[in-house]
Amino acid sequence: MSALSNRNWDRRTVLRAAMGLAAAGGLAACGSNTGRDSGDSLVQYFHAYGEAGTEQAIKRYANAYDNADVTTQWITGSNFESKLFAALLTDSAPDVFEFHPQYQLIDSGQVADLTDLVEPVKDDFNQADIASHTVDGKIYGIRMIDDPQFFFYRKSMLEDAGVQPPTTLEELLEAAAKLTTDDVKGLFLGNDLHAVIQPLIYAAGADTLDDNNKIAYHTDGVVEGIKQMRKLFTSGDLLLDAPADFWDPSALNQGLCAIQWCGMWAMPQFQEALGDDLGIMPFPKIGDAGQPAVYNGGWSMFVNAKSDKVDEAKEYVKWLWIDQKDYQEDWALSYGFHIPPRTSIAESAEKLKSGLPAEGVKLFNEYGKFDRIGWTQAMITATEDVFANSVRKGNDPEAELDKCDDKVNSELKKLFG
Repeated sequence: MSALSNRNWDRRTVLRAAMGLAAAGGLAACGSNTGRDSGDSLVQYFHAYGEAGTEQAIKRYANAYDNADVTTQWITGSNFESKLFAALLTDSAPDVFEFHPQYQLIDSGQVADLTDLVEPVKDDFNQADIASHTVDGKIYGIRMIDDPQFFFYRKSMLEDAGVQPPTTLEELLEAAAKLTTDDVKGLFLGNDLHAVIQPLIYAAGADTLDDNNKIAYHTDGVVEGIKQMRKLFTSGDLLLDAPADFWDPSALNQGLCAIQWCGMWAMPQFQEALGDDLGIMPFPKIGDAGQPAVYNGGWSMFVNAKSDKVDEAKEYVKWLWIDQKDYQEDWALSYGFHIPPRTSIAESAEKLKSGLPAEGVKLFNEYGKFDRIGWTQAMITATEDVFANSVRKGNDPEAELDKCDDKVNSELKKLFG
């Protein structure tokens, strides 16, 4: 959802653990015991969002539900995914949990089919969200928020340096050089650079996988983009080791850089600090086959198919994430800015109708890119290795992508045969 101002981990990309590899523990202290019998209680897992009021909001929604006592496990720390996946293997697994759509959760029978909940209102959802949660015509999970990511920039800094908002990656590098001074770096992409890997792939006119779950990222445009990133990394114009990572707006707000990659969730904090001296732009295109890109993160609600209360959990999920549109709008827009995946809510939301939020919605609608459900954590890690070896160490990107291909194809074979 928002910038995690109290933590230093990147939870905007697809989460980092493989199922079953983390040790369970530390979960019992979260949430509360209300004294009800287990037969009329449900447990839901959420990671600790950064915006003030989010934990209270989720618990307030749950307390308004009459058909069961819903206990919220608000998981703090940097390893929500490890704790979630470990808990799913135990008798204390949550009945409901938030995560991202990933095929292995469906293939393993971990998440329940929610088609019957979504189908009646399917046309009121962003259809890209529906597609990213659908396998063999069945819908698994309900999108709660869409989180587009952009470059945010200080208008005055660009104007003073005679720089126009870049439209190509080459122009971005040139702008970073002109904007860098003794006190300010031109650009901040996050401390580990992982946040821009998928945007770079999309901006090169490529994708992670194609519609047939085959590799789609290994293109000349992506190779060129990686080479440009290496040039940027060694230029001295890139802010590295910032006090907070890309999801936190402090690097731009505190004047540490002129341009920062971040998400729409932080727009209110940017605006509070910078006022009208704030602009946004998509990730600029790479090469002749490229196009501007807006990567969409976000979170979805799932029902644990291995729970002994699947029907009760589905009833609760339907009540909150299908029926309660006021709560859905509150969750998306009262604690940060996110785009509601329900079209009717997004179109009626006053906070998204003007100014920079409206521009963000326009860029999202025009250039938004969504995760492929077959793109798993092991594949994400493989692309991160490419960046580590090619951008940071200077290895040949073609050779590193070949290694990545071997790892990704191995995972694809496990999943799809």
